[in-house]
Amino acid sequence: MKTRPKLMTPVARQEVLGLYRRIFRIAKKWQSASGQMEDTIKEKQYIINEAKTLFQKNKDIHLPPLGLAPQRGRAFRNQEKLRKLSKPAYLRSYDEVS
Repeated sequence: MKTRPKLMTPVARQEVLGLYRRIFRIAKKWQSASGQMEDTIKEKQYIINEAKTLFQKNKDIHLPPLGLAPQRGRAFRNQEKLRKLSKPAYLRSYDEVS
């Protein structure tokens, strides 16, 4: 028996869609550091393809809602643990450095 994925809250959905649109707006205005038109076109296409691929790949990931657990107690520790586990590897390494 298959389990259905949890549906995203309307607020989270709006945030994700807003981020997706923002990435495409940035790609539209993107200029290559070299100033070459060919490089600019390649980089714009890379940004668009990468966004599409990663958003599609992560469409079933649902992070725990923020701020629901009180700042103390077992529920808060569990929520923090889930947040850390759900963070992509490239972000975990960034947090360790900063």
